[in-house]
Amino acid sequence: MTRTSSAPLRSPVAALLAVLLAASGVLLGAGGAQAAGYRYWSFWEGDGKSWAYATQGPSLVRPDDGTVQGFRFAVSEDSADADRPRHAPDFGAICADTPAKGGAKRVALVIDPGTTEDAPAGEKPPALRTACAQVAPDASSAEALASVAKPLRYDSSAMICAISGYPKSGCGEQVSGDGSKKDGSGKPTDDASASASASSAPAADDGDSGGGPSAGLLLGIGAVLLLGVAAVFQARRRR
Repeated sequence: MTRTSSAPLRSPVAALLAVLLAASGVLLGAGGAQAAGYRYWSFWEGDGKSWAYATQGPSLVRPDDGTVQGFRFAVSEDSADADRPRHAPDFGAICADTPAKGGAKRVALVIDPGTTEDAPAGEKPPALRTACAQVAPDASSAEALASVAKPLRYDSSAMICAISGYPKSGCGEQVSGDGSKKDGSGKPTDDASASASASSAPAADDGDSGGGPSAGLLLGIGAVLLLGVAAVFQARRRR
């Protein structure tokens, strides 16, 4: 019996696999290209040892005497990805030189303008600093901040845009994965703006808006590769 050569068959199969692999690479590249973040001041609450992302905005929170709060300027994708202040939330150390006074409360503040990597183009972040605000008992966190870090700048949704004049412009603008500003409104979503007024940050998404490929994207890649394997199997059965 004459054996049929498999050379003509291998060429189309190899070409098919090459196309499938290329398609998978494009899909993975598209997933990575989605990575982006927001440049903003986030708001934190300290417990003496660690920082926790605030769930309400500084204009709504009315801290007790002895509270430690922090503000950090950085680029991050959402609240789960946000950078913490780079100073311990130590009330005793921050307010050591500010004695208690009747009719007032003390709030320790850590103001961290972040790094040059997160700074807007053409700007240099000032040095991290701490301050002990001594304010009225019913003062909000925003009022405590204003007493030690003017000028402050807000947008129309009460999101903190600048502390002590930094940065000079911009407010929660979206930036691409390489740090450059993206086109568009440059604002977080409505839910994110509420959290930003609350804590100056976009809220974490429930879906697949993170920096890596989404679950749907990975399923699509798997389906493409499965089709390729099936094609090879069918081709071999016909030999």
